[in-house]
Amino acid sequence: MSKLTIVYYSQTGVNLKMAKLAAKTAEEYGAEVRLRRVAELRDTSGVREGSPWAKTIEAEKEIEVATPDDLVWADAIIISAPTRFGNIASQMKDFIDSLGGVWAKGQLVNKYVTAFTSAQNANGGQESTIKTVYTSAMHWGSIIVPTGYTDDSIYAQGGNPYGVSAIQAGNDDTIKNDVENAIIHQTKRLLDVASK
Repeated sequence: MSKLTIVYYSQTGVNLKMAKLAAKTAEEYGAEVRLRRVAELRDTSGVREGSPWAKTIEAEKEIEVATPDDLVWADAIIISAPTRFGNIASQMKDFIDSLGGVWAKGQLVNKYVTAFTSAQNANGGQESTIKTVYTSAMHWGSIIVPTGYTDDSIYAQGGNPYGVSAIQAGNDDTIKNDVENAIIHQTKRLLDVASK
């Protein structure tokens, strides 16, 4: 049985939805799972009631905020964050930047890492966002587990061999392209590789 930490940031609920599906899949697959959100950096006092952001804040209020120890505990890690101008969301970047202490002690070496992302359009920088996560993982000495073209579900979600990238449809957590099967596959693939 592997220990899996899923760390996500979500403003409209898409990455929360992806992270929850990965957690459910991993638990059904026999893994011990920690689902964690990263701290919000922006002022949420003016968030419009009923907006996707307000719904996400409400939906995740019982989910613990990630700490570096959550990654030290894990054998495998999923990082899920939306793209921001072709880069990783600042909230996730801030969490990654907080990992210097555990990195310096070598506590992220040989962790198995994979990543999900989302954007509002098909070419909004999803691949570069995932590769940004993988660049950090290389510095940690972690082992990157991309999807590759290892399952037909990868083609359904746009043919991205790096990791699942969802396209948000509208102003809620609806996902335009069919990524659910790709999330399930990527999660199981990560756990299969970590178990070896």
